Amino acid sequence: MTTMTERILTDGSGSRRPMPPRNRSFRALEPTRTGVVVRWIWLTLAGILAFFPFYAMVVLSLKPGKIVELPESLLPWKDISLDAYAQVLSGQNILGWLGNTLIYSLVSVVAVLFLSALAGYAFAKKRFAGKEVMFWSFLAMVMVPFHVTLIPTFILMAGLGGVDTYWGLILPTLANAQAVFLMRQFIQGLPDDLFEAARIDGAGEFRIFLRIVLPLCKPILATLGIFVFLWHWNDFLWPLIIAKSNAMFTLTVGISSLQQQNVPLSTMLAGSVVALAPIFLAYLIAQRYVQEGVTGTGIKG
Repeated sequence: MTTMTERILTDGSGSRRPMPPRNRSFRALEPTRTGVVVRWIWLTLAGILAFFPFYAMVVLSLKPGKIVELPESLLPWKDISLDAYAQVLSGQNILGWLGNTLIYSLVSVVAVLFLSALAGYAFAKKRFAGKEVMFWSFLAMVMVPFHVTLIPTFILMAGLGGVDTYWGLILPTLANAQAVFLMRQFIQGLPDDLFEAARIDGAGEFRIFLRIVLPLCKPILATLGIFVFLWHWNDFLWPLIIAKSNAMFTLTVGISSLQQQNVPLSTMLAGSVVALAPIFLAYLIAQRYVQEGVTGTGIKG
C-alpha cells in the first residue's frame, strides 16, 4: 500500500518522481537550537522587566507604615497588611473618582466606536465627492498634538457651560481620527457582494450598517474598544483642566492630588492598584477579540 506522499509523487504512468529538494533559503531561516534557547532567555528577561514594576507596586501597597528598604521590602511574605486599601476606600473619595472614570471611559467607548464605525463605513464603501480629500484631511488630525488645541477647546467648552460637567469631559474626545482610520481599513476588506445583496433585498443603508457591518466588525470593535478604554482611563490632562471640584475628579487626577495631601506611599500605590484592576479585567474579557482584530486589520489593510 502506497503512502499519501508516494501517491502524490507518482504520475499517471506509475513511475515515481523524486521529492524536490528543500529550499535552502527557507532552511536558513529556521532557528538553531542555540538560537531558540537564546530567544527564550531574552523573552523571559523582557517579561520579568515588564512585570517587575507591577509586582513592586502591589507588594509595597501591602506594607503600610514601613520604610522602603530594598530588597527586603519586595519580599511578599513579610509584614503584609490591607490597611492601605482600607484607608483608600474609606478615607478618600476614590469610589467617586472610580465612578467618574467609568462614566468617562464607557460612554466614550460606546460613542467613539459607533461614530468611527459609521465614518469608517462611509469612507470605505460609499462614493461621494471629495471622499479622499475629506478622509486624509481628517486623518491629518493625528499629526496635530493635543496640546495645541487644548486652550481653544477649553475656551469653547467654558463658553458652552461644559466646565465641571460630564458632557464637557466627554464631548471633545469623540472625534477620534485613529479609530476612524482603523475602522475604514477593516471595512474595506469586507466583500462588496454582501452589501449589494442586502440592497437588492431592499435593506436601507442604516439597516445594512446595523445588521451586516457591525456584526462583521466585532474583532476590530473589541480591539479598538480596549484601546479607547485605555486612552480615556489613563487620560490625565483634559480631566485635570475641565474638572474644578473634587467630586468631578477622575482616578488619575484624584490619585495625583493625593501627593499634595502628604499621603503615605503605600496608600498612593493602593489607589494605583485599584485603578489598574478594571483595565486588567477588561483585557482578560476581550483578549481573544483583541488578537483577532489586530491580525485581521493587518491582513485586510
